[in-house]
Amino acid sequence: MTSGTPYGNRRVAVAGVALSDCGRVDEATPYALHAQAARRALADSGLDRSVIDGFASAGLGTLAPVEVAEYLGLHPTWVDSTSVGGSTWEVLAAHAADAIAAGHANAVLLVYGSTARADLKAGRRTANLSFGARGPLQFEVPYGHTLIAKYAMAARRHMHQYGTTLEQLARIAVQARANAATNPDAMYRDPVTVDEVLSGPVIADPFTKLHCCIRSDGGCAVLLVAEDYVHDLAKPPVWVLGSGTAVSHTTMSEWDDFTVSPAAVSGRLAFERAGVRPDEIDLAELYDAFTYMTLVTLEDLGFCAKGEGGAFVEKGRLLRDGELPVNTDGGGLAACHPGMRGLFLLVEAVRQLRGEAGPDRQVRKPGGALPQLAVASGTGGWFCSSGTVVLGRG
Repeated sequence: MTSGTPYGNRRVAVAGVALSDCGRVDEATPYALHAQAARRALADSGLDRSVIDGFASAGLGTLAPVEVAEYLGLHPTWVDSTSVGGSTWEVLAAHAADAIAAGHANAVLLVYGSTARADLKAGRRTANLSFGARGPLQFEVPYGHTLIAKYAMAARRHMHQYGTTLEQLARIAVQARANAATNPDAMYRDPVTVDEVLSGPVIADPFTKLHCCIRSDGGCAVLLVAEDYVHDLAKPPVWVLGSGTAVSHTTMSEWDDFTVSPAAVSGRLAFERAGVRPDEIDLAELYDAFTYMTLVTLEDLGFCAKGEGGAFVEKGRLLRDGELPVNTDGGGLAACHPGMRGLFLLVEAVRQLRGEAGPDRQVRKPGGALPQLAVASGTGGWFCSSGTVVLGRG
């Protein structure tokens, strides 16, 4: 097969997934983590690197993804580097799946790597993240309206409007840490309590430290292929059933409702295109830079009604053996968060659907069957963008 052949509407499968070394990685460059994850994902697929004719990457290099493709020795004829924050990887996966379905590419590699923690430790960067002061942002920057302050403001609005409590938000962090406890790749595995979350140092009211994602190093890769390659795969395929993307705002003054994220649009589109309902989903991997992000995404994807997220996250519903397992690896609150975490959501969803998570943390349906449907939903900026992908077995 050659790129550009008009195959029509082909099915798209996840052929391989992998993590690079994650957590505390002091001796590697971001490029090395990209390469390590890419090699491992290719080995996981059982395919030869010669099949790769599409490449997507963001977050590294002056000419991303050209520099990373060159480093990996790839010469793609389809490329994408759409960068919309944390939702980047779900958006890139949607673009890649569309390209494969249309015959514009046959096998697209998505790869990410970051040494954000190591760079900070070594003094190669500071902890501050600036999006600049040009354009619409010029009207907020003078007031010190930081990224975390934007999330905190939105959380306060949800608390005011719906009675959501800090204790309910804290339970999200507690359940994330509990899910991480059985993940050998997680950076933080010790349990925490609601009281420990609430009593930590305040970062931006109402968020204490444990309401916020961790900072780690790490990378991962996902290989998407046309259905033509399925018979050559080393493992059963996981199918891309549907996807949706959406953007909302840049400045907070243009955000219509602080309690509604763009996942309300991307999720609806993804479920409609996949032909499934939220209540059919067996597990959800959601971007969780902050506890409030998890709560509002659960509402906007339709797992509970608007304003009921606080009650929904109580009683252990998000645990691996709960009603709706969420962030089964521990998420960005406990497992890893090296910058843009969205690709990690897809890796974990695929591993769970394949039944590869291991005996201590594998999600099972009632009766012991493996999960059939998963959703991965990434959020970018301060709820500025969203990408949602529905995946399925068989």
